[in-house]
Amino acid sequence: MKRTFQICGFLLLTLTAAGAQVASHAPTVFSKPSAPGATLVPLTATGKPVVRVNGTVLTDADLMREEYSIFPYARQHNGIPSELEPDIRKGAMEMIIFEELVYQEALREKKTVPAAEMRQAETDFRKQFATPAEFNRIFQSEFHSSQQLLQAKIRRSLLIEAFLKTDVEDKSAVSMAEARASFDNYPAKFLHPESYTFQTISILPPDNATAAQLKEGHSRAEQALRQAKATKSAEDFGLLAEKISDDDYRVMMGQHKPVPVSELAPQVRKALATMKAGDVSDLIQMEQAYSIVRLNEHTPAGKSRFDDVKVQLQKDLEKKKANQLRSTLDKKLRQNAKIEVL
Repeated sequence: MKRTFQICGFLLLTLTAAGAQVASHAPTVFSKPSAPGATLVPLTATGKPVVRVNGTVLTDADLMREEYSIFPYARQHNGIPSELEPDIRKGAMEMIIFEELVYQEALREKKTVPAAEMRQAETDFRKQFATPAEFNRIFQSEFHSSQQLLQAKIRRSLLIEAFLKTDVEDKSAVSMAEARASFDNYPAKFLHPESYTFQTISILPPDNATAAQLKEGHSRAEQALRQAKATKSAEDFGLLAEKISDDDYRVMMGQHKPVPVSELAPQVRKALATMKAGDVSDLIQMEQAYSIVRLNEHTPAGKSRFDDVKVQLQKDLEKKKANQLRSTLDKKLRQNAKIEVL
């Protein structure tokens, strides 16, 4: 199943990988609110060449596929926040160059894909579509109704995946003993301040708001509070945040990573101190803005136990090691490569 998902990520603009938490505006729970709504940069592809790698041309369609992979919420929200767009585009460009270099290296080493694996990969790929009609639509638009092109794309993605497995994934394994040694050697890393994990819905005023606009904002906030109080779960609250919140955390269903108490606005800190997990606050007003907070978890200050962090620590160490291996591989592949940004 994991392989199928990776193949789809390599092949299609319509299926994307996971992203990361972002917020381009300072949310009201931290500091003075920003103007409501982020400026979004829409993603489009025309087939225009964007980079040439050892003679192979990659297009804006390849770039857009990777941008969706980095920021999957772009499709749902019809674009990428303008503050994030340059970094996302740069990261996407680096990734498509890296993938192409890996693919070319796999060909240079004469790596092949067994026929049975190809057949299974194509079967798995087709299963991603609810109906034959849906598959045919993608088959026509993405692969120009060419079975040969589809198989070439699948073979390319399998070669990239296999190469990265042997040269990165397999070499980045970290044993539990290594994780324990890291825990013991760096105890300060596992001290944590008191923190809260929560979701927000924020109603922000426009710049230079008139009295009428402020009144309208208060009315919106009261309506948002009634809706928020009626939610039964974090998912319900998050779906509501996506629809009505003005801060950029709406693209993450209002979700914030654990926030130390010292970074919270006093009004929010006071509200959270009286709440238990699953509670939704009343309206929290800061200047002319309003926030509603749903508490998901309260973590007291202390030191984590190894048993509580060992699984995540092992994953983090493996990720760090994998990133180092990928970086080394990238530098090696680029040494004699000819890369022309178009």
